[in-house]
Amino acid sequence: MAAIIGLAGRDIRASEAERHIVGYCLLNDWSARDLQFEEMAVRLGPAKGKDTSLTLGPVLVTADELAPYRSGTAFDLGMTAAVNGESIGTDRWDAMHFSYAEMIEYASRGTEVRPGDVLGSGTCGGGCLAELWGRKGRDAHPPLRPGDTVTISVDVLGTITSRIVAYRGSPASLTTE
Repeated sequence: MAAIIGLAGRDIRASEAERHIVGYCLLNDWSARDLQFEEMAVRLGPAKGKDTSLTLGPVLVTADELAPYRSGTAFDLGMTAAVNGESIGTDRWDAMHFSYAEMIEYASRGTEVRPGDVLGSGTCGGGCLAELWGRKGRDAHPPLRPGDTVTISVDVLGTITSRIVAYRGSPASLTTE
């Protein structure tokens, strides 16, 4: 999921952070785990982010629209992730480890957040193949392949289904000869 910033700020306290959110939507963060694992092999520095690997939508839901579902610092809404129609993860929004208010407090520490900035929450429990591989081994679910479909849903926020397509550029690799 994602919170979209609507009001700029810097060094925002968690107690004030929610007023900076214009709304929420689904976010599917596509990662090239093979490349990520290569980059992280030496355990130094960040891994490279990709500029083509994010799906947002299908709608922006404002916090006031979610008010009936309020549960503490989050909302009592179910989340699911599926590959080719098979559920790989389910969770609840109000089970998130960090609230969006805490994430905004951290993200704005010494840095301005601006309208349009997108803060992703991470995956729902079991909704990340790398997480499943870490818990159950790589045979738990194969890596995504062209033709596979990935569906993510959050109650009230909707559903996004994406089909994996083959990359038409040159393959990425860190190996040198």
